Amino acid sequence: MKNNRKLNGAIGTSGGGVHSNLFYHIISTSNLLSAWKEFKRCKTKKSDIQKFDFNLEKNILNLHFSLRRKTYINKPYVPFYVYDTKRRHIHKAEVRDRVVHQAIFRQLYHIYDSSFIYDSYSCRINKGTHAGVNRLETFLRKETKNYTKNAWVLKCDISKFFDSIDHKILQNILFKKIESSDTKWLIKNIIESFSKTEGKGLPLGNVTSQLFSNIYMNEFDQYIKHRLKVKYYIRYCDDFAFVSGKREHLLLLIPKISEFLEQKLQLKLHPKKIKLKKVSQGIDFLGYIILPHYIVLRTNTKKRILRRARKNLSKESKNSYLGVLSHCKGYKISKQFQK
Repeated sequence: MKNNRKLNGAIGTSGGGVHSNLFYHIISTSNLLSAWKEFKRCKTKKSDIQKFDFNLEKNILNLHFSLRRKTYINKPYVPFYVYDTKRRHIHKAEVRDRVVHQAIFRQLYHIYDSSFIYDSYSCRINKGTHAGVNRLETFLRKETKNYTKNAWVLKCDISKFFDSIDHKILQNILFKKIESSDTKWLIKNIIESFSKTEGKGLPLGNVTSQLFSNIYMNEFDQYIKHRLKVKYYIRYCDDFAFVSGKREHLLLLIPKISEFLEQKLQLKLHPKKIKLKKVSQGIDFLGYIILPHYIVLRTNTKKRILRRARKNLSKESKNSYLGVLSHCKGYKISKQFQK
């Protein structure tokens, strides 16, 4: 989905450099309160949100002082499964911890986002799936001269991505821009509050995990753009694609990117998801199929939306699905939602 979040009041909008007084901006009561307001949006009917809100001033002050005194500890997560395109194992933090995660996100986002490549689309303001699909379609048009020439797309993703992120490597990357030992303590606290295996893994439910994963994969993005000098490359989380008029060029990329991921980031390409296809065959990316001159929904996405159309959805949910359909040839399905 398109991400239009605005981080009002967050510092670091200029990005770059080493940040020494970051800790006090993160734990300030004004930042914690802003984080709370952003976090609770669209969640006000949930009992744990209402409970925290009932004693909001006390809860924010307690959180501030526990962070200031460095007695704060991220509490254990509650695991559960969600079923979307596939079964996902989510780990949900307590409300107080999610407020801290949002407070960290607010202050770190602009510091790191400014160093990301343009064509990274996951969990970034004014980016998202729709922008990513449209950008890939632009790449295809350019490389094929508006679909008059042949071109190929290499698509890959990473096996067990969030479960495989190495804590030490992540901290080393993060701390290149952070000088404050207090900030390092807090970030380390959050990173090490969860592990899938010893020293590895980020919880899917954390807003910080979205940012940390982008920071982690930015190392790969920089390698692709500045070392391998790939012109048409795009990434959304751990899904990424390369476009070229030369099939052999894309084949030669596979061992290079595999070696970098394994040696530098301790990640592995998913062997069953390395796909090399002609543009004319249609390119499956982020829930859509990009075909010459038009875009359609992926079949399983279409089926899921049709199942939801039969249910009594809220106006907000309907508008969300209509937004998905507005980016492709989905007129007939759109009519189902408008009945």
